[in-house]
Amino acid sequence: MNSIPEQIVQAVGIMFLGMGLVFVFLTVLILCIKLVAMKFAPLPQEKATRTAENESTQPAGVDPKIIAVITAAIHQYRAKA
Repeated sequence: MNSIPEQIVQAVGIMFLGMGLVFVFLTVLILCIKLVAMKFAPLPQEKATRTAENESTQPAGVDPKIIAVITAAIHQYRAKA
């Protein structure tokens, strides 16, 4: 049977071998994922610039009728409570 110091040295060697293999495997895995991501990544699309027509068709704020309806609903809810 081996002596205790020899077993400790052997255990430390096996530990570093295992940690090294895991490190190499994870490094290769990350590199492969990055390569696949670069190859299959969607192409960037140009954002459509806003024109004066787009800005004028969108409402500037909330319709005053909507505000009145929401206010009435809040008052009615608080009156019940």
